[in-house]
Amino acid sequence: MPTLAERDHAVLWHPYTQMQTAPLPIPIVRGEGAWLQAEDGTRYLDGISSWWVNLHGHAHPHIARRVSEQLHTLEHVLFAGFTHPGAVELAEQLLEILPPNQARVFYSDNGSTAVEVALKMVLQYFHNQGQPERRTFLCFRDSYHGDTFGAMSVSGRGAFTAPFAPFLFDVEFLDVPVPGREAEVLAQLDALAGRSDLAGFIFEPLLLGTAGMLTYGPDVLDELLRRCHAHGLLCIADEVMTGFGRTGRLFASDYLTELPDILCLSKGLTGGTMALGLTTCTAAVYDAFLSEDRLKTLFHGHSYTANPIACAAALASLELTRAPACAAQLVRISTAHARVAHELQGQPGVRAVRHLGTVLAVEFAVESTTSYFSSLRDQLYALALARRVILRPLGNVVYLMPPYCTTDAELDLLYDTLRAMRQLVLNPVAAS
Repeated sequence: MPTLAERDHAVLWHPYTQMQTAPLPIPIVRGEGAWLQAEDGTRYLDGISSWWVNLHGHAHPHIARRVSEQLHTLEHVLFAGFTHPGAVELAEQLLEILPPNQARVFYSDNGSTAVEVALKMVLQYFHNQGQPERRTFLCFRDSYHGDTFGAMSVSGRGAFTAPFAPFLFDVEFLDVPVPGREAEVLAQLDALAGRSDLAGFIFEPLLLGTAGMLTYGPDVLDELLRRCHAHGLLCIADEVMTGFGRTGRLFASDYLTELPDILCLSKGLTGGTMALGLTTCTAAVYDAFLSEDRLKTLFHGHSYTANPIACAAALASLELTRAPACAAQLVRISTAHARVAHELQGQPGVRAVRHLGTVLAVEFAVESTTSYFSSLRDQLYALALARRVILRPLGNVVYLMPPYCTTDAELDLLYDTLRAMRQLVLNPVAAS
């Protein structure tokens, strides 16, 4: 009989995977806490929260119980002309903890679609007010906002977007204002901000994920937002990755004094249980769509908009996230990360260490290519798997983003893996 991995390989097409050369996938059959168990019984420590989605651990009993209860009550109802308790309660609770200028919640089903909704809100906001010429977005050069066409358009250009370049709309790129380049990036903005065609600025606040976990400070972001607002631009915070505690606060926008007009949320929204996305906006944005003219309606929706089961998972996860125990976990992980960041900074083989909240990234110093497709990336990935740790290097950058339930002993296993990776970079033959 073929194995589960062999059956998979016969019928499935995996994301970001060259199916001809990739090894067979590891078949996972069970999850508990920070661990995933394979079909053969091998356990793997999930050091990246399964693509940044899992907050409180796999198969969390509190979330599972709430989802089960919802399945026996209402599985789905169309969300045009109808509503249900979970959608209302989730929106109410989120607006209590989001930046205080946020007033409305629009549901979708993943991070890319949350971004698509935000972009359409901005463009139609100006169209409804008789300014259709305002249709150009500002974004960071190395940003990532998703894989749908609008989200790709406002993301950095590269190998992943090259086949679709003729179909992406034009944007204006700013460099990332990493420490030491703040004034330069502000000058780039000033050179563009007076243009009459600019509509919005979309950004990953404080932490750019696929760019290599690049970090920048809240002060320069505040100033970028102030200058954008001074020219009438709407500002979109893509908190798909940074939301729900990843940066040490509930939202990265909590570090700011100049608030975004629109926020995008997904990933950790349901604690990693199932797909759900949403886009929030200010009253001013929402009011621009209110009219006796039906043509000013936001014409966007999904079949599973505000799915009751997903809302139940999100409410259960949010309850865990807002509990004092979770706040203590965030502090514990961030403190441990800071200690290891201090240890590794300046060590041979390490070019840079970046730390923000529960995210720790190590950029290894190598002379060869540092792209996503480098052989080093594959060697680092294999080393982690051999140590029963799931990490997903971004070229020569390896990051940790563990579930909040990860114990100190489990963190030590992650840190020891980073140390072994440094030895691999310094001495590939011996370390392999």
